[in-house]
Amino acid sequence: MVLSLRVTASLWPGCNHHAGALVARAAAFKMAGGCQASMIFWLFLLLAESYQTLAGVVTTRDPNPVADEFTAVSLSCITTYNPSGELRVEWKKLNAGTDLVYFENRLRGDLVGRAEVQGWSIHIHNVTRKDAAVYRCEVVRKEEGYLGDVSVNLTVRVRPITPQCTVPKSVPVGKTAVLTCNENEGYPPSKYIWYRNGDPVPDDPKSNLKFRNSSYKIDSTAGTLHFSVISKLDIGEYHCVAENVVGNAKCEPQRMEVYDINVAAIIGGVLVVVLVLLFITIVIRLAYKRGYFTKKQSEKGYQASSKADDVDYVRSNPVDNEGDFRHKSSFVI
Repeated sequence: MVLSLRVTASLWPGCNHHAGALVARAAAFKMAGGCQASMIFWLFLLLAESYQTLAGVVTTRDPNPVADEFTAVSLSCITTYNPSGELRVEWKKLNAGTDLVYFENRLRGDLVGRAEVQGWSIHIHNVTRKDAAVYRCEVVRKEEGYLGDVSVNLTVRVRPITPQCTVPKSVPVGKTAVLTCNENEGYPPSKYIWYRNGDPVPDDPKSNLKFRNSSYKIDSTAGTLHFSVISKLDIGEYHCVAENVVGNAKCEPQRMEVYDINVAAIIGGVLVVVLVLLFITIVIRLAYKRGYFTKKQSEKGYQASSKADDVDYVRSNPVDNEGDFRHKSSFVI
């Protein structure tokens, strides 16, 4: 067994000092008089431990770092291998495409001026939402080739902005009403809380005496407050707060009024319209009877008949008739 370890050491360049340690530990087990089975078990554990060390595994302290926007974050890249040759480290940003972030011992792209390299790791002083992506650290031994790589998935949390709120100014009693609240900048996506006159509107109206007689449903994800049957008790100033783990933002309060439907006024308005239409009809009929519209038509007929008289007058001219007769008589002769 000791001989096999020495052979392995000779076939694995650059690892003689590790294999020598294994040989010494195996010899110690043999000199102690341990049984062959236990010796093989311990050698297996030693070889597994040695493989992890000799393989030069590239790893990271945090594969999924999370940072709030405009704060600092580190993308770590480390290895347990300590080669004698020089290493080349590259960082790549895997987003829509592949962008070089660190190459030839200097930072590239939009990290220039707001980040620095510490060892093999990248420390970003002022992270933005555009930095959220998967980064890959690749380590290469210049003399012996590729060593390994590790991926780091950076999540950037963003504070919500002031939401856009819509509140109807007035709604009739018994009708429906929908209040909306929305913002699209926060990450993780915001949850929405509605307030009436400074009091939070509960999900269940029966859980609070101030809202017990209200009939509504709240969608905290979509930001809607839907009244199915609105009443005078729902009058008040409403505003919405958008919040996530980073912070919150609210819109300005807007007042919603609720008014009664005046049935008598509606009926009275309809009667007025009917009376006006009836009056107009009577006036038009009287105008026809008194000949206002007929007189205009007769004047047009008179002009037409005058034109006809002129035509007949020209044709009945005795001089022209006589001249025609004489001309015809002389022609016959």
